[in-house]
Amino acid sequence: MTSRAPLRIGIAGLGRLGWRHAENIAYSIRDARLVCACSPVRTELEAASSRLGVERTTTSFEEMIQSPDIDAVVLVTPTSLHAEQTIAALEAGKHVFVEKPLALDVADCERVQAVAARHPGLVAMVGFVRRFDPSYREAHDRLQRGAIGKPFFVRSQTCDLNDPSGFFVQYAAHSGGLFMDCSVHDIDLARWMLGNPRAERVYATGTIAMHPGLAKHQDVDNGFALVDFEGGGRAAFYASRTFAHGHETQTEVIGTAGKLLVGHGAARDRLVTSDAQGTHHASVADFFERFENAFLQEMTAFVSACRGETALELTLADATEASRIGQAITRSLRSGQVERVLQP
Repeated sequence: MTSRAPLRIGIAGLGRLGWRHAENIAYSIRDARLVCACSPVRTELEAASSRLGVERTTTSFEEMIQSPDIDAVVLVTPTSLHAEQTIAALEAGKHVFVEKPLALDVADCERVQAVAARHPGLVAMVGFVRRFDPSYREAHDRLQRGAIGKPFFVRSQTCDLNDPSGFFVQYAAHSGGLFMDCSVHDIDLARWMLGNPRAERVYATGTIAMHPGLAKHQDVDNGFALVDFEGGGRAAFYASRTFAHGHETQTEVIGTAGKLLVGHGAARDRLVTSDAQGTHHASVADFFERFENAFLQEMTAFVSACRGETALELTLADATEASRIGQAITRSLRSGQVERVLQP
């Protein structure tokens, strides 16, 4: 699409993250219009109409993607639906943005890739939002310039503020587990920072520190994984659902001539307070707050690509590899053994 007309977008899924994407499209992206919202939850559709001014709402995904006045769809639906909905939208001639992971099963990721290859004029993008965060982009740009020599080790973590309600315990039945839900971001970052190598072997372990209900899902609330990449690159991942102080995303890249560190300390701002309780700073509460700007930049990049203005660096193949590695890590967590990363 190369005209200057705004990209007409329909969104499926208006939960926590879906609502934020909808707000960005409706209010903050100049070249896009949110024209349709799809959800099985009536109150979400009513909110889309009254608060976002969405022209049309529907409970039917098929009705939305078959609409001739929609150019692109944004999928913020349960992971189990991602592959089939992405394929259906592409076959209906729509550009697609789908939240991570593309699918929990590598075969489903590959099916999506095959369909996308039959529609080269359509954009298909997976939401690895950290690639659009200014700090991570600067780190990647410095690596490209050789600022720390050859990078060979990445240590990355995704650690959430503890939720006493245990919402994610029930969510674990559908999320694919801690590593597929949280560490998939770190997996993608590690490949990106190391030059997109293939993974060869993984080992994972974990513990249930606070939420015993995860046991029935063969999941943990704190997990640790090691990955060996071809060419000598290595990565270590830590994921947690139980942090006391806030959300802490952090990544360290070590190279032959130095290192880079992104996100240390989970600081909300640059204000440090010293008082009778010690020296401290406020922490970001969740990943929405930490990556608020990145979510906007991510959706802006999608719209720009759909309009034919820029090309996407992030590919479906990247998403497939992240799922391939995440799946192997989850197998290792459950087997207690080193697992090989199965290649096509």
